[in-house]
Amino acid sequence: MKLEETLRTLSNGGVEFVIIGGAAMQVQGSARLTEDLDFCYRRSKDNIERLAKAFAPFHPRLRDVPDGLPFRFEAATIERGSNFTLLTDLGQIGFLGHVPGLGDYQALQNESETVNLFGLDQKVLSIEGLIKAKKAAARPKDREAIVELEAMLEYRRKTGIN
Repeated sequence: MKLEETLRTLSNGGVEFVIIGGAAMQVQGSARLTEDLDFCYRRSKDNIERLAKAFAPFHPRLRDVPDGLPFRFEAATIERGSNFTLLTDLGQIGFLGHVPGLGDYQALQNESETVNLFGLDQKVLSIEGLIKAKKAAARPKDREAIVELEAMLEYRRKTGIN
Protein backbone atom coordinates (compact mmCIF):
# COMPACT_ATOMS: atom_id res chain seq x y z
CA MET A 1 0.00 0.00 0.00
CA LYS A 2 1.31 3.36 -1.01
CA LEU A 3 -0.29 5.13 1.94
CA GLU A 4 1.20 8.58 1.52
CA GLU A 5 0.44 8.71 -2.20
CA THR A 6 -3.10 7.46 -1.61
CA LEU A 7 -3.78 10.06 1.06
CA ARG A 8 -2.33 12.80 -1.15
CA THR A 9 -4.47 11.61 -4.07
CA LEU A 10 -7.63 11.80 -1.95
CA SER A 11 -6.70 15.12 -0.34
CA ASN A 12 -5.57 16.78 -3.57
CA GLY A 13 -8.75 15.55 -5.22
CA GLY A 14 -10.87 17.25 -2.55
CA VAL A 15 -12.41 13.95 -1.42
CA GLU A 16 -14.10 14.09 1.99
CA PHE A 17 -13.23 10.94 3.93
CA VAL A 18 -12.35 9.43 7.30
CA ILE A 19 -9.60 6.81 7.65
CA ILE A 20 -10.99 3.65 9.28
CA GLY A 21 -9.99 0.01 9.76
CA GLY A 22 -6.44 -1.24 10.19
CA ALA A 23 -4.83 1.99 8.99
CA ALA A 24 -6.78 3.94 11.63
CA MET A 25 -5.69 1.40 14.24
CA GLN A 26 -2.05 1.90 13.26
CA VAL A 27 -2.37 5.68 13.42
CA GLN A 28 -3.90 5.29 16.89
CA GLY A 29 -0.90 3.21 18.00
CA SER A 30 -1.81 -0.39 17.24
CA ALA A 31 0.93 -2.90 16.54
CA ARG A 32 -1.28 -4.72 14.01
CA LEU A 33 -0.23 -4.55 10.39
CA THR A 34 -2.53 -3.95 7.47
CA GLU A 35 -1.99 -4.15 3.72
CA ASP A 36 -4.90 -1.96 2.70
CA LEU A 37 -6.44 1.43 3.33
CA ASP A 38 -10.08 1.58 4.34
CA PHE A 39 -11.99 4.83 4.51
CA CYS A 40 -15.53 6.11 4.79
CA TYR A 41 -16.50 8.76 2.25
CA ARG A 42 -19.25 11.38 2.09
CA ARG A 43 -21.97 10.15 -0.29
CA SER A 44 -22.77 13.50 -1.84
CA LYS A 45 -22.90 13.71 -5.63
CA ASP A 46 -19.93 16.11 -5.77
CA ASN A 47 -17.79 14.01 -3.44
CA ILE A 48 -18.55 10.80 -5.35
CA GLU A 49 -17.48 12.52 -8.57
CA ARG A 50 -14.24 13.70 -6.91
CA LEU A 51 -13.59 10.17 -5.60
CA ALA A 52 -14.08 8.60 -9.03
CA LYS A 53 -11.85 11.20 -10.68
CA ALA A 54 -9.10 10.90 -8.04
CA PHE A 55 -8.73 7.12 -8.40
CA ALA A 56 -9.33 6.79 -12.15
CA PRO A 57 -5.60 7.13 -13.07
CA PHE A 58 -4.76 4.19 -10.77
CA HIS A 59 -6.78 1.55 -12.67
CA PRO A 60 -9.26 0.54 -9.94
CA ARG A 61 -10.74 -2.92 -10.27
CA LEU A 62 -12.83 -5.06 -7.96
CA ARG A 63 -10.95 -7.20 -5.45
CA ASP A 64 -11.84 -10.84 -4.76
CA VAL A 65 -13.92 -11.34 -7.89
CA PRO A 66 -13.29 -13.54 -10.94
CA ASP A 67 -10.87 -12.12 -13.52
CA GLY A 68 -12.57 -10.45 -16.43
CA LEU A 69 -15.69 -9.43 -14.54
CA PRO A 70 -16.81 -6.17 -16.17
CA PHE A 71 -16.40 -3.15 -13.88
CA ARG A 72 -16.33 0.54 -14.66
CA PHE A 73 -15.07 2.76 -11.87
CA GLU A 74 -17.06 5.93 -12.33
CA ALA A 75 -19.42 8.13 -10.34
CA ALA A 76 -22.52 6.28 -11.58
CA THR A 77 -21.12 2.96 -10.33
CA ILE A 78 -20.31 4.42 -6.91
CA GLU A 79 -23.77 6.00 -6.68
CA ARG A 80 -25.41 2.61 -7.35
CA GLY A 81 -23.32 0.93 -4.65
CA SER A 82 -21.93 2.04 -1.32
CA ASN A 83 -19.08 -0.15 -0.15
CA PHE A 84 -16.30 -1.25 -2.49
CA THR A 85 -13.07 -3.22 -2.11
CA LEU A 86 -10.61 -2.50 -4.89
CA LEU A 87 -7.20 -3.30 -6.21
CA THR A 88 -5.44 -0.23 -7.59
CA ASP A 89 -1.96 0.75 -8.70
CA LEU A 90 -1.67 2.28 -5.22
CA GLY A 91 -2.57 -0.97 -3.46
CA GLN A 92 -5.69 -2.44 -1.89
CA ILE A 93 -8.35 0.11 -1.02
CA GLY A 94 -11.73 -0.27 0.64
CA PHE A 95 -14.14 2.61 0.68
CA LEU A 96 -17.41 2.56 2.51
CA GLY A 97 -20.40 4.84 2.38
CA HIS A 98 -21.74 3.29 5.59
CA VAL A 99 -19.89 1.55 8.44
CA PRO A 100 -21.83 -1.01 10.51
CA GLY A 101 -22.05 0.06 14.14
CA LEU A 102 -21.37 3.71 13.34
CA GLY A 103 -23.28 4.92 10.29
CA ASP A 104 -22.41 7.21 7.41
CA TYR A 105 -19.63 9.75 6.84
CA GLN A 106 -21.21 12.38 9.11
CA ALA A 107 -21.47 9.91 11.99
CA LEU A 108 -17.86 8.83 11.47
CA GLN A 109 -16.67 12.41 11.28
CA ASN A 110 -18.18 12.89 14.75
CA GLU A 111 -16.19 9.85 15.95
CA SER A 112 -12.90 10.95 14.39
CA GLU A 113 -9.83 12.93 15.34
CA THR A 114 -7.67 15.11 13.12
CA VAL A 115 -4.14 13.74 12.80
CA ASN A 116 -1.28 15.13 10.74
CA LEU A 117 0.02 12.42 8.40
CA PHE A 118 2.72 13.23 5.85
CA GLY A 119 2.04 16.93 6.39
CA LEU A 120 -1.69 16.50 5.71
CA ASP A 121 -4.44 16.95 8.29
CA GLN A 122 -6.51 13.77 8.05
CA LYS A 123 -9.66 12.62 9.81
CA VAL A 124 -8.96 9.28 11.54
CA LEU A 125 -11.51 7.19 13.41
CA SER A 126 -11.00 7.41 17.19
CA ILE A 127 -10.22 4.40 19.35
CA GLU A 128 -13.77 4.53 20.70
CA GLY A 129 -15.12 4.57 17.13
CA LEU A 130 -12.87 1.69 16.13
CA ILE A 131 -14.14 -0.37 19.07
CA LYS A 132 -17.78 0.26 18.02
CA ALA A 133 -17.01 -0.70 14.42
CA LYS A 134 -15.09 -3.83 15.40
CA LYS A 135 -17.87 -4.94 17.75
CA ALA A 136 -20.45 -4.52 14.98
CA ALA A 137 -18.33 -6.46 12.47
CA ALA A 138 -17.79 -9.30 15.00
CA ARG A 139 -15.31 -11.22 12.86
CA PRO A 140 -12.71 -13.30 14.73
CA LYS A 141 -9.94 -10.84 13.80
CA ASP A 142 -12.13 -7.96 15.03
CA ARG A 143 -12.70 -9.61 18.40
CA GLU A 144 -8.92 -9.89 18.80
CA ALA A 145 -8.47 -6.25 17.80
CA ILE A 146 -11.06 -5.12 20.37
CA VAL A 147 -8.89 -6.47 23.19
CA GLU A 148 -5.94 -4.39 21.99
CA LEU A 149 -8.05 -1.28 21.35
CA GLU A 150 -9.67 -1.46 24.79
CA ALA A 151 -6.22 -1.79 26.40
CA MET A 152 -4.99 1.22 24.42
CA LEU A 153 -8.02 3.25 25.49
CA GLU A 154 -7.58 2.28 29.14
CA TYR A 155 -3.88 3.22 29.01
CA ARG A 156 -4.70 6.61 27.52
CA ARG A 157 -7.32 7.26 30.18
CA LYS A 158 -4.96 6.28 33.01
CA THR A 159 -2.06 8.34 31.70
CA GLY A 160 -4.05 11.28 30.37
CA ILE A 161 -2.56 10.80 26.89
CA ASN A 162 -4.86 11.73 24.01
